[in-house]
Amino acid sequence: MKMKYKPKISVIVPAYNQEKYLGRCLRSLLDQTLEIKDYEIIVINDGSKDKTNFVTDLFKDEIKVIKNRSNRGLPYSINQGILAAKGRYVVRVDSDDYVNKEFLNIPYNFLSSNPEIDAVSCDYFLVDEKEIILSRENSEKKPVGCGIMFRVEHLLELGLYDNSFLVHEDKDLRYRFLKKYKIFRIPLPLYRYRKHNNNITNNRAKMKSHLKRLKQKHKVKKI
Repeated sequence: MKMKYKPKISVIVPAYNQEKYLGRCLRSLLDQTLEIKDYEIIVINDGSKDKTNFVTDLFKDEIKVIKNRSNRGLPYSINQGILAAKGRYVVRVDSDDYVNKEFLNIPYNFLSSNPEIDAVSCDYFLVDEKEIILSRENSEKKPVGCGIMFRVEHLLELGLYDNSFLVHEDKDLRYRFLKKYKIFRIPLPLYRYRKHNNNITNNRAKMKSHLKRLKQKHKVKKI
């Protein structure tokens, strides 16, 4: 991807074995009301063994791709994207999800017009594999790691994601972020969070062990 302009926003898309959904994700990100020159899309292919490479090749003129030779894990991949970002604002979009046309425009305009605001989240629709809406969720009451637009300098100051948390990496970052900054909620469902059988959150044993570590790290009983 050749950038003629300095983007205002960097969209970070970590991908591991997501040939089935990645194309849908990227098409939604390229179909934004915000001008394409104002944002970049960085896909981190984290050692995928399926046809994820084939999908990224289809979009090679419109996205930037970082390839890992082996699977390094979700937080490592997100950090790679943030460190490569040229935008002042960064937002993570998971490769099995997709977004509304105003997903970038509304949070960007809000953040750029309100310098006292540190980050912005939007509400989301929980959808199934066929994109049927299951529920509408409040991003403050039921936060997820994606769909939050940050000022990149805040993430760099915090030391980015903790690579040791292969799951709950979002909870760890959020806990650290909220100690110093605030996340403003926009009550519009601009994000589509896909629920399917391969979600990493379906691995209950891994989720439980990392949650225990998370509580120990922050010395709390509840996160």
